[in-house]
Amino acid sequence: MRWLGMNEWRPDKLIRRLPHLQVRARIQAALRQWFVGEGLVEVETPILQVTPGAEVHLSGFATDWESPDGMAEQVRWLHSSPEFAMKKLLAGGMPKLFQFARVFRNAEGSALHHPEFTMLEWYRANAGYETIMTDCSTLLRLTGAKELRWEGNSCDPTAEPERLTVAEAFERHAGVDLFATVGDAEKLSKSSGVAMHTDDSWEDVFFRIMFDRIEKKLGIGRPTILCEYPIAMAALARAKPGDPRVAERFELYVCGVELANAFGELTDAAIQRARLKADMDEKERLYGLRWPVDPDFLAALDHGLPDCAGIALGFDRLVMLATGAEHIEDVLWLPVR
Repeated sequence: MRWLGMNEWRPDKLIRRLPHLQVRARIQAALRQWFVGEGLVEVETPILQVTPGAEVHLSGFATDWESPDGMAEQVRWLHSSPEFAMKKLLAGGMPKLFQFARVFRNAEGSALHHPEFTMLEWYRANAGYETIMTDCSTLLRLTGAKELRWEGNSCDPTAEPERLTVAEAFERHAGVDLFATVGDAEKLSKSSGVAMHTDDSWEDVFFRIMFDRIEKKLGIGRPTILCEYPIAMAALARAKPGDPRVAERFELYVCGVELANAFGELTDAAIQRARLKADMDEKERLYGLRWPVDPDFLAALDHGLPDCAGIALGFDRLVMLATGAEHIEDVLWLPVR
């Protein structure tokens, strides 16, 4: 059931969401307690940033920062993730940290998307992304839910997650030998039977197959850790030792819902610079828009980012799955209007 309209604070409207919101508060408290017990420090980083993030396909919220004398004005962005800021703290010597961050993504709105939401993000220095996988298993159990639910699907939060590589997922659910198609959008389209549109890149077809054939089949019955993304989709992740075709990147799926995105973090400043430029080139190709690169983040990389792994988890989605809520607004104290 949805409760559309203004005045979501009204007692008759708030009381309908209250059972979900009480679960939200309980889960947040349980996760905080666990992180502190693990030695992670809770941090708070600025929402206003030089750049909203590095994501090719996201839209940001821009704002104007006026100087006190009114003579100068600078563009600042509401961040889409606290990732860059938290990595600066890693470079500064914080070895283990977490944050429940308010983040912002423009032009989004659906049962699973909201323009302002809560991202739970954490990082561990001197740890691999397998450690973050173990963290995910623990957090699902800490929800206290007997089962996680979404659109008629269920998942046991106490079950050992299935670990599935991206190549295995494409073979199983789309009948595609993924690495035989890399860079060839037409071949990937023909192999999968998924339509290719004019000017589609290989990544465009990849994501269409993910959406049409694969995602909804992941995390059914037990969680799925979808790992080893092609290196072209590494984003901020490092290459996997022993197999340069793939990156140390995984996504956590529950009931067909993408819940989290994790990396064995890239620490090479030169490679990171090149990737950020390539991502902005692609953004400009697709949307005619570029975001600036945060020079302070580049300075932190030059100073030295320790070997580390980190993850961003959609906290509102986790609460939705734990409560069986039908819409993200059902688990928000006050939705954006």
